[in-house]
Amino acid sequence: MTIRVLVVDDSSFFRRRVSEILGQDPLLEVVDTAANGKEAIDKVKILRPDVITMDIEMPVMDGITAVREIMKAMPTPVLMFSSLTHDGARATLEALDAGAMDFLPKRFEDIARSKEEAISQLQQRVRAIARRRLRAVTPRPAAAPVSMSARPAAPAAPARFSREPAAPLAASAERRAPPRRSGKSYQLLAIGTSTGGPVALQAVLTKLPATFPHPIVLVQHMPGTFTTAFAARLDGLCQIRVKEAQDGDVLRPGHAYLAPGGRQMIFEGRPGAARLRILDGNDKVNYKPCVDITFASAAKVYGGKVLAVVLTGMGADGRDGARLLKEQGGSIWAQDEETCVVYGMPQAVAKAGIASESLPLPLIGEAIVNEMAG
Repeated sequence: MTIRVLVVDDSSFFRRRVSEILGQDPLLEVVDTAANGKEAIDKVKILRPDVITMDIEMPVMDGITAVREIMKAMPTPVLMFSSLTHDGARATLEALDAGAMDFLPKRFEDIARSKEEAISQLQQRVRAIARRRLRAVTPRPAAAPVSMSARPAAPAAPARFSREPAAPLAASAERRAPPRRSGKSYQLLAIGTSTGGPVALQAVLTKLPATFPHPIVLVQHMPGTFTTAFAARLDGLCQIRVKEAQDGDVLRPGHAYLAPGGRQMIFEGRPGAARLRILDGNDKVNYKPCVDITFASAAKVYGGKVLAVVLTGMGADGRDGARLLKEQGGSIWAQDEETCVVYGMPQAVAKAGIASESLPLPLIGEAIVNEMAG
């Protein structure tokens, strides 16, 4: 089944470049382009694309406003293109709040070490968020009204897409309450995520009380210029304190430390007196920051006294580090498929038999508090 894409950007050069890259993938079809947000909204209503790529800065109507309007009228997966500046980071986070699923730097050389790798990453991201739509699509009679969050969409819409969890299937339907507390003793909460992670982390961390009894480390695949703004945003929304991790930070209860983009985060010392080390790391490692590296380091310092949670994301980062934690006696949880933007990282952990729980996103924060409260 071909994935139909609408490309939105005020630059004719960039529209053409993105269209050419996507057109190289036999699974992707660029059905049209738009030069601003208003034009994009009009074309979405007519063309009903499976995915939209969207610039942020555009005349007539900017990308953030366009995403909000599209989500009201006809919710569709959106991949944002952003500049790697502080202002670009803040705008991108606003776009994710508005309903966009994922983002990529507008300069492709910033996301890959080669032209071929950059092309592959763009194609993979579009395919990945399209699969999220296809999972959430439910056939409807042509005349039936379609809604998301009680907002009516076009009456003739044949399908529905929602950024909220899709209609619950067996696993999610059975899980309506947090798992029973295991009684284990903990000293650290570690969370790893990628595509869809900013929204997922916000959903989890806002459930944690200011009195949360353990330190928290966060590894989100994100460019270096984004993590400062993202940490500040989370800090303003959460009861716990959130900061971008710095070399030498002493881990404190009720504080979350976000790994800086473009670098690696590890631990040194001992439980109760551990510090963070922020390193450049090996250029051969695919991810900076890397969930596997942080989880593996946590296993060395904290042993089995870690609850590690793997949230939505492409690939399998976190699986090997989670296995090391599991071998030490740590607990591993994964986000369930129905609530993931991309069921890659959690699936890798679940398929390897490492995760003891597979939980829907809305329950994870409450479940963490229940499990680690003592």
